[in-house]
Amino acid sequence: MSKYTEEEIAKADGTFQPPTEFTLEYLTEQIERIEKFPGNLERVMAQLTPELLEQPYRTGGWQLKQVIHHIADSHMQAFTRFKLTLTEGTPTIKPYSQNDWANTADSEQGDVESSLAIIKGLHQRWIILLRSMHIDDFNKCYMHPEYQRTYSLAHVTGMYAWHGNHHLLQIEMFLENVKG
Repeated sequence: MSKYTEEEIAKADGTFQPPTEFTLEYLTEQIERIEKFPGNLERVMAQLTPELLEQPYRTGGWQLKQVIHHIADSHMQAFTRFKLTLTEGTPTIKPYSQNDWANTADSEQGDVESSLAIIKGLHQRWIILLRSMHIDDFNKCYMHPEYQRTYSLAHVTGMYAWHGNHHLLQIEMFLENVKG
């Protein structure tokens, strides 16, 4: 019997569902989630052996090491998008293929500790940036050309708080299944 609720299982495979309103309380909570994420990831990674890192987190999914490298890649993109949005008008960001990036040599063969170091350092800087932002800064947007829409930094803050925990939950569920 899984310790996870149906809602948690759906979150592990689902997509980010933004709130109808981005309140200061909501943003504060999401920033705290982003701040805590590296430590939570490190705690879960301590349970992963080199053999487990080679395993896909689910049938047809990426290997666990690819997931960890993906988090570093994705959160670097997000941080860059924040800085562009705060320093330019409404920039058009450059999309990238997450699957192609997950299949490059550094993601398939690289040591996950290097990506954990990136995540830890990046999140330290990101938290400084997020906490320095005025509430109006979260209304600033970037254009995503792949989806032909703009995303506010409030939306993106929630999305990346969700993103890290989404992958963390996938790894935790994998570990629970391995332990039986």
